[in-house]
Amino acid sequence: MLGLMQDWPLLCHRIIDHAAIQHGKRAVVSRSVEGPIHTTNYAEVRGRAMKLAQRLERDGVKPGDRVATLAWNTWRHLEAWYGIIGIGAIYHTVNPRLFPEQIAWIVNHAEDRVMMTDLTFVPLLEKLADKLPTIERYIVLTDAAHMPQTTLKNAVPYEDYIAESDGDFAWKSFDENTACGMCYTSGTTGNPKGVLYSHRSNVLHAFMASLPDAKGIRACDVVMPVVPLFHANCWSLAFSTPMTGASLVLPGPKLDGPSVLELLDTYKVTFTAGVPTVWLMLLQELEKTGGKLPYLKRMVIGGSASPRAMTQALQDKYGIDVIHAWGMTEMSPLGSLCTLKPEYQELTGEAKLDIQAKQGHPPFGVEMKITDDSGHALPWDGKTFGRLKVRGPAVARRYFKDDTEILDQEGFFDTGDVATMDACGYMQITDRSKDVIKSGGEWISSIDLENLAVGHPKVAEAAVIGIRHPKWDERPLLVIVLKKDQKANKDDILGFMQGKIAKWWMPDDVAFVTEIPHTATGKIQKTALREQFKDYRLPTAAA
Repeated sequence: MLGLMQDWPLLCHRIIDHAAIQHGKRAVVSRSVEGPIHTTNYAEVRGRAMKLAQRLERDGVKPGDRVATLAWNTWRHLEAWYGIIGIGAIYHTVNPRLFPEQIAWIVNHAEDRVMMTDLTFVPLLEKLADKLPTIERYIVLTDAAHMPQTTLKNAVPYEDYIAESDGDFAWKSFDENTACGMCYTSGTTGNPKGVLYSHRSNVLHAFMASLPDAKGIRACDVVMPVVPLFHANCWSLAFSTPMTGASLVLPGPKLDGPSVLELLDTYKVTFTAGVPTVWLMLLQELEKTGGKLPYLKRMVIGGSASPRAMTQALQDKYGIDVIHAWGMTEMSPLGSLCTLKPEYQELTGEAKLDIQAKQGHPPFGVEMKITDDSGHALPWDGKTFGRLKVRGPAVARRYFKDDTEILDQEGFFDTGDVATMDACGYMQITDRSKDVIKSGGEWISSIDLENLAVGHPKVAEAAVIGIRHPKWDERPLLVIVLKKDQKANKDDILGFMQGKIAKWWMPDDVAFVTEIPHTATGKIQKTALREQFKDYRLPTAAA
């Protein structure tokens, strides 16, 4: 027997409808690519998104067609998302930090028909255009006054493009499992893989992300997503913020410390989210200027592990509730957030920081398990390492144009991460499965060593890789970038780490470099680092 409830498909454009009706005058503020601050609201965003939908449909864009966006966080990019999905087409967010060859590869693999781009990226696309045969039109997210001379095919300024529509338009209706968004993995090994989100998965993910023990966004909040719209669904903020009716502040292309601080302060932002590198720049600016953050209440840090010292400074000095988060493109992307359950609510000082160093617990809609290499479940004791596997309504079951099975027999996706789970359900990433150091039959967490090393006052960044060893198979090499104008040697670094880890975890050597290679998403590129040190010989490896 089925229930007797209404069939109301979970469609993403219903979110902007709700925002326009219930929170229509709520501000959407953007730092424009052209320079000035631009202010609109949810009602206007919805109206202009409908104009775009109407115009795209007139251009022959059909349900299932891919429309690429190569753009910063602005009101126009937000409108583009909703306009594209409102006709059943698919927004394909392209990361401009990828190598040009990777951008060309994913645009061709996706078979994008239209490219919507900011002024910043016009020169890049002009160089790539000959390699993008599926693109029929380029829409530049600007007005006629700022439209550059360009060789791009059928290029038109966005404002002129939507002005050709009267907005007398109704969103299309279709099944909630219809595809609506696409984002490619960073492709650290092999070609990037396309993750294809559905309307249903995005709406459910937005609900999950908005829960009180997740991001806990309310209508009275002012939300600034520093995480880009081209990172997996902007960590849901493009959906969860209008869903809850919070005001939205979009930072555009300027993500440096002074620019971010200006927006946080001017618009009294209460909630923000981004990667550690951005918050490091913010902290440096605060220290330089003696600035404060009187309005900011909560900050989500994800993308890579938040350094303990950063969490401590943001909380103790600036009074911000720091929420460590973890996720993947394949998970839409949020998988866990480190808000405090009652079991840990009373913790203070170092004990609290110990918990906050974990990636947190999954919200309803994400199931987790850790297994050994044979797929057997491992205990949740906070100590046992295992392969982290996940499932849920916003987790990928396949990649775009790829029939390879990526789920286990129980429907779990292997994240490629190695993690522990504690008795309270808190997950902590200890490594990527391919990065874990296997020494003498035991596992050593490179992430734990990196986090410890970066706590040294002279260390700017640290990475750990396994180096071949004749007796132990692998031993850890610690690679260090020192802060500007600082000096340190091997003994200084290892002396700092002494007594804080098991003796057999201690790196066998320390290498000092001027920079550590990173992926397009800002993560340490261990593959490049291993290549760099492929001929390295540890002092403990006897001849």
